Amino acid sequence: MIVPDAAELREALPRNQRLLGLDVGEKTIGLALSDPALSVASPITTIKRTKFTADANALFKLAAERGVGGLVIGLPLNMDGSEGPRCQSVRQFAANLLKLKDLPILFWDERLSTMAVERAMIAHDVTRAKRDKVVDQAAAAFILQGVLDSLGRKASSN
Repeated sequence: MIVPDAAELREALPRNQRLLGLDVGEKTIGLALSDPALSVASPITTIKRTKFTADANALFKLAAERGVGGLVIGLPLNMDGSEGPRCQSVRQFAANLLKLKDLPILFWDERLSTMAVERAMIAHDVTRAKRDKVVDQAAAAFILQGVLDSLGRKASSN
């Protein structure tokens, strides 16, 4: 099921389950994992995209191994907030996942996530070759951390 916000994602998430963050690109899917307390996101791997079924199987295998109960998928909005063809592609990817397995899915604005991650890596003198290998999973962690921070702010304001 697609959930409208982070609070509803927390409600729909089975107890003691983690969240998996996805940065879905045309060639790769960057993945990041939350801790069980839903406070810290860590980059874990990148899936090289092939066919949807193979990509979904790899994703669900990892999710089962890591105790994942929900997905956060970066939504590549245009800078003005509108949705273009890339958003449609990501939404279709999520719809196809839901046909295979019913997990709560939250879309999260990913504008500038890759740029922010690349700037941070450059500031820390990470080589271009190393950045190319990890940028997608780091962007997934950036996206997922945004959701986790949102959940933390809501929890502390109650």
